[in-house]
Amino acid sequence: MEKRIIKAIIAERQKEISEIQLVERPISFEESGNYVLVGIRRAGKSYQMYQDIQDRIKSGKTTIEDCLYINFEDERISSIKASELGILLECYAEMYDNRKPLVYLDEIQNIDGWEKFARRLADSKYRVFITGSNAKMLSKEIATTLGGRYIIREVFPFSFAECLMYHSIELKKNWEFDPDLRLKVVKLFDSYFHFGGFAETFSLSDKREWINSLYQKILLGDIIARNEIRNSNAIRLLAKKIAESVMQPTTQTRLLNIIKSSGSSVGRNTLADYLSYMNEVYLTFNIPNFTDSLTERTNSCKRYYYDNGLLNNFLLDAETKLLENIVAINLIRQYRTGEEDGVFFYNKGIEVDFYIPDIKTAIQVSYSIDDPVTREREVKALRKISEAFPVEKAFIITRDEEKTLSEEGLTIEVIPIWKWLLKYN
Repeated sequence: MEKRIIKAIIAERQKEISEIQLVERPISFEESGNYVLVGIRRAGKSYQMYQDIQDRIKSGKTTIEDCLYINFEDERISSIKASELGILLECYAEMYDNRKPLVYLDEIQNIDGWEKFARRLADSKYRVFITGSNAKMLSKEIATTLGGRYIIREVFPFSFAECLMYHSIELKKNWEFDPDLRLKVVKLFDSYFHFGGFAETFSLSDKREWINSLYQKILLGDIIARNEIRNSNAIRLLAKKIAESVMQPTTQTRLLNIIKSSGSSVGRNTLADYLSYMNEVYLTFNIPNFTDSLTERTNSCKRYYYDNGLLNNFLLDAETKLLENIVAINLIRQYRTGEEDGVFFYNKGIEVDFYIPDIKTAIQVSYSIDDPVTREREVKALRKISEAFPVEKAFIITRDEEKTLSEEGLTIEVIPIWKWLLKYN
């Protein structure tokens, strides 16, 4: 690896980061903490690095020359190996008279064995930020190698509250009673609901094109190429069928049968690998069944997409699926920690869309409960789970309806999705 190339990259990125205009997110980092930021591509992991750098410069703690930033998707260093990573520090030291930098390593999952270098940096008292787009970086094996030297944080696309901030919409007290402001919020939510929280889409007229391009990058680059998948048609079909099956518990057997009925064939182990790959790159995630049986939890789960825009990329009539998907995203954002689930559905005699045992909350998702049959079904499910497990809060999340129901001592809050996102997230 030529030092002149690395030095050029360091200088280029310093200039770019110092000049880039950011829409800041409400994030905070410990002054002396080292961080691993993980999440789906384009969620804003790099921007959080940029924000940290710019905040430090504004406060007078740092100059841009103090920062060593490397993006490992830069084709000029695509061949670098873990054993060669020390050259980054050598190049910086030669440029800045042996100064000790703040180290920012972007998309480092491309380098096998990166975690040993990261541990060495922490042991040498560097302040380090690392990003990656693969959930393996949350694994117990990597956490063991890092040895508690890093804080691992998941980064999601913008929440709805962050989307409002991006568009300079401030919600003052009693804002709901301001017709003009309420209209702005509802209108913006409609776009957020259908096209998701990737900030780069907010100003685009053709959001779907950008989202499809991102999906192809994830599918072709992060899944098919990286895992050397030959049967690309099968995994494309699987991604589509998972989208169509949102809201329904799905077993691997059911997915196998769906794929076979479409004229493609994969083995059970191959299917399990494909599902794992999709989760690893933050395209999809699972929510297990809240039962005592570990087998049932792992074999039958609900599968969702990490962003509504990605889900909507597959579907024509997607309203009910998008509604449940956006609830699922925001629940795991709050209540899932690392490899610990935290969020479940319940399907044993009755079906409840979501149950969060740590906060004793049960949630049903229904586009509308105007129909008495639908209303009774959703209410009955919440009553039944409250008889089986502790439930202190019960919700029916709708597209637009709002009321409070009282059923046999159980208070149920019926709340529009946009309001729930702002009030409880």
